[in-house]
Parts: sequence; structure tokens; C-alpha cells
Amino acid sequence: MIKPFTDEKTNSLLIKVSDFLTSRNIDSYLVGGYIRDTLLGRPTRDIDIALPQALEVAQNLAKVLDGKYVELDKVNGVARVVLTDPAQGNRWYFDFSTIKIDIDENLSHRDFTIDAIAVSLIEPEGGYLIDPFQGQKDLERGLIRVVSKTAFQDDPARLLRAVRLAAEYGFVIDEETEALIRTQSQLICNVAGERVREELCRLLSTPNSAPFLCYLDRLGLLTAIFPELELTKGVEQPWEHYWDVFHHSIETVAAIERLLKANEPDQDQVLSLVPRPSVLIQHLEQEAGSGLTRSTLVKMAAILHDIAKPQTKSIESNGRARFLGHTKEGAIITGHILQRLRFSTRETKMVQKMVESHLRLWQMGDDNKPTRRAIYRYFRDTADVSMDIIFLALADHLATYGPKLDLEDWKQSTQLVEYILLQQEKEESIITPTKLIDGYDLMNIFVLKPGPQIGELLEAVREAQASGEIATREEALAFVHSRLSNVQDKLYVTSLSQKDTSSPT
Repeated sequence: MIKPFTDEKTNSLLIKVSDFLTSRNIDSYLVGGYIRDTLLGRPTRDIDIALPQALEVAQNLAKVLDGKYVELDKVNGVARVVLTDPAQGNRWYFDFSTIKIDIDENLSHRDFTIDAIAVSLIEPEGGYLIDPFQGQKDLERGLIRVVSKTAFQDDPARLLRAVRLAAEYGFVIDEETEALIRTQSQLICNVAGERVREELCRLLSTPNSAPFLCYLDRLGLLTAIFPELELTKGVEQPWEHYWDVFHHSIETVAAIERLLKANEPDQDQVLSLVPRPSVLIQHLEQEAGSGLTRSTLVKMAAILHDIAKPQTKSIESNGRARFLGHTKEGAIITGHILQRLRFSTRETKMVQKMVESHLRLWQMGDDNKPTRRAIYRYFRDTADVSMDIIFLALADHLATYGPKLDLEDWKQSTQLVEYILLQQEKEESIITPTKLIDGYDLMNIFVLKPGPQIGELLEAVREAQASGEIATREEALAFVHSRLSNVQDKLYVTSLSQKDTSSPT
């Protein structure tokens, strides 16, 4: 008997759902990912249940158990109920799909054999495994195999899902299934952007996604998802670059995943030089929105950070390749791509800023001690993704030189990062200076009108404050007076003075 699937210690909410269904004598089955993960001993809060009249049952269940009902597919009868575990506060997602004929027929329409396993919920102690396609055997072998040859035609999102499952579980895709993916890879273009985004981000969230990006490319999927990447293949770069633009981009993802292990013991020389690994890694582990971590978005930025190099490439008289403006143009292209894939506005802007600013770290000065002003400008301009860009820049450095990496050069780069992080930590006044004056002060004391000039002057004050030039309110007012007396502002001040003298006293 298969008791673990309905063991109260495993999932008390599933017991409640099971009791609801059995008390109404509804012929229902646990299917899909929950069965797969339970057999593998992996924790999961996603539960799939197949039963007749799924929409009606799910609505009633949501009312009785105080859950949230979401209709996913009215035509095919698919709905979701979100329940909260009162003991731990975790959300559990119950997806209900409609059985049209019987459970065997239902399983025959599923994607892979490892997901085409069911257990009856109304039989005592959970019932026996229903496994018409030998999914349990494939689980034991670590094999991803389609249930039918029409699986990808029925739902092309499964093309990407096969590779994502391989990345998540360390499984391999069987030869026949792989051949089907190769021949039908262009079907991924018919999939809604949000579904591609979900599968791609789940793949990128795995700790070793870079080899699977290469796998996606060999299967014809990567450039079907990102046609803009096709142009980067074979684009040669200056001598210090070990790879062409395309392979450099993938290697940058690999470098990020390598750097994310910098906090682990027994590191090699390269990782042992990474400054403040705990600070950087903890930052990237934070959620950035829509359930995605910052590390996933940084990997997305890594894929796209040089996306505009083909369009901006030029050759100097000495034969050296240049890519002037590729960061700004790349941010624009990145925006189009992420909008196409239905990333949120915030996520899109975050990745765009990473792409636009990925060289900024190395442009802060010729030595390893940039000025206070340069550090202030960096954190001001990069704002919410300043730490993410630092991580991306380090990965970009590693992926530039590859096996030709010079340890002394790498050490200098990490020392620059160490200095910037140290200044940020020691002197918060550099990053967020205390307000000395405001717009009302400027308008009242200097008789200025509201407008862009107010903001420009206040920003100049903050920058001077961050650089250590001024520290008090009096010094700030004197600084503004000096700026208004400069040549470029004389015309503006003169016009205000003339207006004041012409006014009645």
C-alpha cells in the first residue's frame, strides 16, 4: 500500500482535501509531480489531483476549507485552490484537472512517464500505484521520456520543461524524446511568453544551469527563445577574450554559479580571493519579485549582457574590435526580450540596469581606490542593483579570460570590489548623505522658481557632501551660492534679479 502519499505527518492539508473528496464519494486521484517527488523523497507543496467535474469540486472545496479558487483553463476543466497550512503558514497549491473518460485515459495525455503515475484517494490507505507507462521504473533510472509522440505538439511548453526537469533532478532525456525535441524545437515559439518565462527561470534557479543552456542550444531551443542570441555566435572579440560573444555569455552564467559557491570551504585560489562572499551571496539569495531570486535575474542579465555587441562592433585602424555603446543598446534590446517573455516591469528594469552598467565597476578609476565621488555616483546610478552588478562584473571578468585568467589581475579586480564594499560599510554618508538643505530652502533663500534646476542643485549638493567637500548646512548654502554665481548660471540669476527689481516694493 502507498501510505506516504496520504500520511498526516507528511501533509495535513492533503488529509483534509482527501476527507472532503472521500466523504462525497468523488472518484479522485493524486497524479503528476506530487507522486513523482514523494517517490523521490523530495519535499513539495504542489499537489495535482485528477477527478470528474474539477471546476465545480474545486470551487466547493475552496469555500469549505477557506482557500483561494483560481480558474486556470475553463475549456479543459483545470482549476487551482491555494490553501494555507495553519501550523506553519506555508501555502499549498492544489491543481485539479478533469477526468473525461477514466484515469488511464487522463494519464495518457500527460507529458512524461515520470508524471503519468496516479494513486487513488478514495481507496483505503491511499491505494496502489497506477503506472501504465512504467514511470516508476524511469524514476529509478533517472530518465525523462514522453508518454506519447504527440506530447510536444499537444503542449509545446513541454519542450523546455523536459530540459528544466533534467536540470532540477539530474535526470537525462532519453534518445527518442531528445530527437523529438530537436525536430520540433520551433514549436516553442508558439508558447505564451509567461509560460516560457516560468520554465526558463526555474531552470536558471538551479545551481548548475549553464550546461543546460548549452544543451538548450544544441536542441535548437535557446535561440528559438532568444533569436537575438543567434547573431552573437562567431562574433570575435579582442585578444583578452577567450570565447566569442555567444559562448562568453554562457560562460558568464557558469562563472556566476561558480562564484555563488565562494562561501563554501576548501576553495581554489580564484574563489578564495572573492571579497565578502557572505554579503554578496546573501544579497543574491533575496527574492526580487514574483518568486524569483536576485541570482536568477543576475543569470538572465549574464545571458543578455553583451546582446548588442554584433550591432555595435567596429574595427579600429590597428585591427582591434570595439563595441562602443553596446551596454546602452543592450539594455534596450533586453527590455524588448523581457517584455516579450512577460517579465514584470520591476524585473525588466532591474535586468536592464545590470546590462547597461555591467562595465561601470571597471570605469571608476585607474587604481583600486576610486574617489568618494565616484563611489557615490556608482551607488546613486545603480541603486537597487548595485550589489548585483558587482557580482555580474566579477563573473564577466572570469568569463572574459577563461583558462587564460591571470591571478594577479583577478586579485586587483577583487581588491577594487573589496575597497568599494568597505567604503559602503564604513561610510554610509557616501551612499546616502544626510539631507542638509531642501528645495524650499533654495526657493526661499535664493529666490528660485520650482523646476529642474532645483533638483540639479540638490543633487550637486549631495554629491559634494558625499565626496567630503561640504558637511554642514552653512557649507551647503555657500556651495549653492557659488554654483549660482558661475558663468553658466549667470544668465538665469540675472533674469531673476531683473524681475525682482522691476517688481513693486
